Order: sequence, then C-alpha cells, then structure tokens
Amino acid sequence: MSQPQFAPEDTISEREAAWLDELSSAVERGRAGLLARQQPDGHWVGELEGDTILESEFILLLAFLGKFDDPRIAPAANYLLKHQQPEGGWSNYPGAPAEISVSVKAYLALKIAGHAASEPHMQRAGEVIRSLGGAEATNSFTRFYLALLGQIPYSACPSVPAEIILLPRWFYFNIYAMSAWSRTIFVPLSVVDAYKPVTQLPESMHVRELFLAPPETPRWPAKPTKKWLSWTNFFLGVDCLFKKLERWGLTPLRRRAVRKAVNWMRERYAESDGLGAIFPPIIYNAIVLKCLGVPDDDAEMRWVMKQLDDLCIPEGDTLRLQPCLSPVWDTALSLIGLADAGQLGSSIECEEAVRWLLEKEVKTLGDWSKTVRDVEPGGWFFEYRNCFYPDTDDTSMVLIALARSGQALRSACAGPIHCAINWLVAMQNRDGGWAAFDRNVNNEVLTRVPFADHNAMLDPSCPDITARVLEALSHYGFRVGQPLVDAAVKFILSRQEENGSWFGRWGVNYIYGTWQVLVGLAAVGFDMTEPVVRRAVRWLKEVQNEDGGWGESCKSYDDPGTAGEGVSTASQTAWALLGLLAAGEGESLEVRAGAEFLVGTQRAEGVWTEKQFTGTGFPRVFYLKYHMYSVYFPLMALGRYLSIVNHQLTVISRSGYRLDANHSIPSPKSITLKTPTDH
Repeated sequence: MSQPQFAPEDTISEREAAWLDELSSAVERGRAGLLARQQPDGHWVGELEGDTILESEFILLLAFLGKFDDPRIAPAANYLLKHQQPEGGWSNYPGAPAEISVSVKAYLALKIAGHAASEPHMQRAGEVIRSLGGAEATNSFTRFYLALLGQIPYSACPSVPAEIILLPRWFYFNIYAMSAWSRTIFVPLSVVDAYKPVTQLPESMHVRELFLAPPETPRWPAKPTKKWLSWTNFFLGVDCLFKKLERWGLTPLRRRAVRKAVNWMRERYAESDGLGAIFPPIIYNAIVLKCLGVPDDDAEMRWVMKQLDDLCIPEGDTLRLQPCLSPVWDTALSLIGLADAGQLGSSIECEEAVRWLLEKEVKTLGDWSKTVRDVEPGGWFFEYRNCFYPDTDDTSMVLIALARSGQALRSACAGPIHCAINWLVAMQNRDGGWAAFDRNVNNEVLTRVPFADHNAMLDPSCPDITARVLEALSHYGFRVGQPLVDAAVKFILSRQEENGSWFGRWGVNYIYGTWQVLVGLAAVGFDMTEPVVRRAVRWLKEVQNEDGGWGESCKSYDDPGTAGEGVSTASQTAWALLGLLAAGEGESLEVRAGAEFLVGTQRAEGVWTEKQFTGTGFPRVFYLKYHMYSVYFPLMALGRYLSIVNHQLTVISRSGYRLDANHSIPSPKSITLKTPTDH
C-alpha cells in the first residue's frame, strides 16, 4: 500500500494535521460534487445500468410489433456489440463468464438488426452459445421471446395459466402469494400465453444454428428431477395437464380470466411510470396490447411505449436502456450523504429535496394491502411514480434521511412520518424480519413452478432490509427491549454466516449485508461488544484488500466461498467502513487504510470511478450498477470518519496532550492486508 512520504524532521502532529486537512478537503469536494448533481426541483437521480438483456429485449419487442425499420434498433445493436466478450458471448455483469440466456437474446437481436450468422463476431457468439447447451438451455423468459418470434413452439415454454388470477387470496397458490415484481410480470405474461401470438421473422433472422437439436423437438419446459416425488415434477405434471386441456379446448374460464387479468393491469396504470414501473412488465404490457388488437396510434399503446422511451439513453452511435429509474432512492441517500458531510438541513438544497420527497409518499392502497389490513397507506416507492408498490427499503431510507438531515422535526413531516412508521411496523413478517414489497410471501414450494426460474418468485425476509428498517425506526424511539425490535434482532442473528458475515439480498453481497446489519444493530442499542458483532468485524478486516479498499464480485452469489473477494470499489469500501464505524472501530488501522483509499481515489470533481456492478436485482440472474453509489456512499463514510477524527482531536486537546507517537490517529503503515483472488 502506498503511503504519504514525509521528511525526517516532520513531527507526528504535522503529519496528522496534513491528513486531517486532506480528509476534510475530500469531504468538502464530495459534498460539492453531490450538490452539483441535484436536479432543479430538488431531487437526485443517477443512471441505473443493467446487463444487455435490456437492449436485446427492446429490439425483440420492436420486431414482434413489426417495427423492423425502427431507427432505435441499430444503435441498440451497436451497444450490444460494444459489450460482446472477446470469446463471443455476453454476461450478466462485468467480468462474468458468458451466460446462456443473455447471449441468446443478444444474438437474436443482432440477427434482427441485420448481422449475418457468417460474420466473425456472430460465429464466435454461436460457438459459445452451443458450448453452453444451445438455445434450448435458456430460461423460461427467453423461451417466451423465442416463441413470440416463431423460433420455437409455445409447447417448449412453461404454461402461465391466466386462470390463476381467479383464485381467491386464501388459496395456496394465488397471484398475491408471489413477489410483487413476479406478479407484475406473471399477469401480462398469462395473457400472452393465452393468446400465443407469433410474429414470423424473415428466414435471415432465424437462429436455428443456436440449437443442438431441432427447435421443434418436444421438450420439457423445465428439467425434471431424478426423484419422482418432487415439487418440480409435480408442477411439470400440472404444466403438461394444462397444455392438454388447451389442446382439447377445455378451458371454460379462460376468457373470463384474461378479461380480469387485462383489467388488473389497467387498474395499475394509475400514478405509475408503467406497469410496476419496471422494464419487464412494461414490455409484456405492450405485447398484451398487441394481442388485444390495440393500434399503435392508440393513446394506451402510446403511453406504454413512452414508458420505454423514458428508459432509453442515446449516446453517440449507441442506445442503452435502464431497467427503471431510481429518484426516490437516490434522493434519500443523497440527503444522508450531505448530512454526514456537514450540510445544514435548513439549507435550500435540503429543504427542496425534502419537499420533493414528501410529495412522493404513497397515499393510496396498493397490492400490499391484500396481505396487510387495517393500515393507512404510507411509505415511499423507488421510482418517480409507482403508487401500487411502495417498498420497505425506500421507506426506511427516506425516514433515515428526514431524521439525519434534521427535517423530521418539521411539522410538515409529522403526518408522513407517522403513516410511514405505522406502515413499516405492519409489514413485519412472522419470522421477525422484513421483505421488500409484501408480507409473508415466502412459500418455498412456489420456487419449483416451471416459470419461476428467474430466482425471484418470492419476497422473503432478508437481513439487509430488516437491519435498515431497524436503523430507520431507531430514529423515532425504537430500541432493543421492545418486542418488535427484539424479534427483528433475533431474525438477523439467526442469519449470520459461519464466517461472521451476512448475506446481502439487494447489494453485492456479504459486504453489503454485513454493513447494514452492523449499522442497524448499533442504531437500536445492541451491545456491539457481543461475539456476533466481533465475528463480523473480524471478517470485514480479513477481506480488506491490500490497497486498503474492499470489493466483492457478483460471483459470490453463485460461490459463497468468494465472499468479500474482488477488486476494490468505492461503494463497497464505503459500506465496509460504515459497518466498522458502527461497530466502534473508528480508531482501527483498517478503517484508516480504507479512508486513505477513498481519499486517494477521489476524482477532482469530488466523486469516484466505479466500473463494477455492486447492486443486485435478482441474485444469480440480474445485477445493477447504480451510478450514484460512487457519489454518496463514499461521502457518507468519509463524513462519519471525519467526525470521529475531529472528536479524537478534541478529546486529546482537552486532555492536555500533544499529538505524539502515543496519541496520534492510527496510521496503517504496519497493517498486513489480504490480497484478493482475481476473478
């Protein structure tokens, strides 16, 4: 690790004064850099980057709608080419091996854009895809796209029976027993499955060369297990039965179910940036309207397509898409970062941000009300408009932002805070934890349904969200000793990994989960000298990189043995520092080294460069890069560390000591740090 060089005659006092000045300057630069990104109406929003399935599926949708000459196809295809791996495939996060479904979609999209199979880059892609099992090895969502465009029969896709929407809430399997994001995909997809539409592609766009066996070969929609008596095989049997009933015309409730599904979708247009306000259901919404015969120039179709347009980012000769927009999340975190950097909550910037957030609080009942009764609407969502789907994570972050900025004491905030807290408390699961969008949506059996291979069928309690809820509630008087808090703490402690870390559901991965748990436990007054905490601290220190930073690859979701291993990133270094600071490690050598890493890698405009994906959509399937993560998280960490350093200096000064060798801020020169395995 590189260290600042000082002349022999320098005193420790001078060196530490120089470090304090450097740290203070970094915080001020970070504060200015964050303020420079604030929108005129007071909010913040950064780009949310996913993998290339977004651009691929956009091209596939345009092809299905018959828009082969759409001018957006070529730049979206250029973006795909820029992200093709040298070997030929496409991955779901930077540095990952080629992934079969991502690669097949990209290949088909390029064929639609006019790239011939004989071109070298297409030949390389085809070889990689066939080596991964061919196009028949793709997941269910990819197979639906192949069926929509006439590349495989619908029999190769899992059945998505529209009749399920008719099942009552008390039934074992109903639409409210699945996660909110799966629900918003399932309902329109069930309509698509009922119509089974096909847009025939020209022969030049076909992808038969990607299959190891002819595409029309009969196959199971999912791989059966060797054990006959299994839930997977049971649901495959049900799938087979549904397909036979369809062939025999024995689906008397189908028309009624489709009508209800379409109405369900349209009801959720209200105060929304599209169905669910996320990319996949918006895509299927457009396909449903095509099935219903809605013309391209109809107001409803134009509205749906506009939601996709709003996710497009043209740049040069490329076009990329975001999976959704993240303004509420980014604004809350920016407010917290500013508070940690010393920005006054009474400043015009904070006042405007809070006003913007208060306007976004949910005031109507959403899907959550199907499982949580007798509670007034409250809380916040992730996007600009998504009133049916507030989530506990955004709600917690906004409550923290209001408290840390000092704005929670304003009379205008009292009502929204009261509703949000009541809503959060009501959303606690039976196991003591919190999930993201719903309560007690945790029936593991449903993960065996053939169309559940996107690894997101459920919305169970997770340590990171549970700890963040505790952190939020702590600002409003909740502490250890109260039944609600004790139940949550018990859940969190039960989920600690053997190595001392915690799994991160919504960020990569064990660094994310461990950070949030340590902060949440400290906030509610948990004894941070307890062995469970010290194990977590020890783990964070053990996985620190030689450069003083922390990093973890998305690979840890597939291989937990790589937890905490990866190239140092600004956001993950900040998370580790925030966790260690919450655990009382402000004077440790590791924290000093981490702070020096952030100060040393900060750009002149006060932000940090981060190429890696450190956000999580669906573990093992879809990952994210939040472009604002490298702006506000490092600022939080440095701001809180600076506060501790200033406190140390104040104590030393009041005690009558000089900053000598025994009373200096720890220097990391003697520390031995772990060198990560390169993945």
